[in-house]
Amino acid sequence: MKEYTSEDKVYSFEDIDLSGTYTYADYLRWEFNERLELIRGKVFRMSPGPATLHQRVLLELSYQMHHFLRRKSCEVFVAPFDVRLPLNSFEDKEIYTVVQPDLCVICDKSKLDVRGCIGAPEIVVEILSPGNSRKELKNKFEVYEEAGVLEYWILHPEEKTFFRYILDKGRFQPTKLLTLGDEVSSSVLPGFKLRLDEVFR
Repeated sequence: MKEYTSEDKVYSFEDIDLSGTYTYADYLRWEFNERLELIRGKVFRMSPGPATLHQRVLLELSYQMHHFLRRKSCEVFVAPFDVRLPLNSFEDKEIYTVVQPDLCVICDKSKLDVRGCIGAPEIVVEILSPGNSRKELKNKFEVYEEAGVLEYWILHPEEKTFFRYILDKGRFQPTKLLTLGDEVSSSVLPGFKLRLDEVFR
């Protein structure tokens, strides 16, 4: 494995020491094609290209969100879109978590810059794919809660289920499992209604 300095570009995934701890400053120097996320400084390789069902669910959800949010203060963004979750400092070399949620809603425009979002989105949505369930349900749950994401939505396309966590006094509280025939609302987006029959059709 090649040794590199903090100023070097890295062109091969194989040159990354997966046992190491990295920051957003390191992440910006990686020039290879593999899509990665950093969670508390550890490298997580993202799943291969999303399956057809995953993309259909994402497209329908993003369409409905975008339509609802037109001419409103919040915006919806879909992956690939870097979300940096700083803890104590906004300096690149002090940020250890950079994720790419399938979809996120951002209402505080001060969190947006040319590189994506810095700070917690109001809503984060992850659509489960084979092989990524553990990462979404455990590792990302913890960093989203810690960062102050107000609502964390998890959709399972194959099982046609929707689950939501709502931040309450700094801790995620689960809501009931929803499925076909149910309708989703959000305290973050008053008036928004999402029919799961349309999402999972």
